[in-house]
Amino acid sequence: MQDSKSAVRTFLDDNFIMGGDVDLADDTSFMKAHILDSTGFIELITFIEEAFGVSVKDEEMVPENFDSLNNIDAYLQRKKTAA
Repeated sequence: MQDSKSAVRTFLDDNFIMGGDVDLADDTSFMKAHILDSTGFIELITFIEEAFGVSVKDEEMVPENFDSLNNIDAYLQRKKTAA
């Protein structure tokens, strides 16, 4: 599995930040930093499913799983362990 943080960081930079002046630390909240809105989160989840071969259930679509690079990395580790 490729490094999830760098893959998601690249996805966000290419699709949402686009060279903007955003300091995307591993613990930066995508919502608080105004990087993603609700539509953006759907795009992010679709990217994660395709890039990492996971299926995200509706009840898993919560900020605790997807609102920062650290949260996404932890979520993917849990999915990998559960598989």
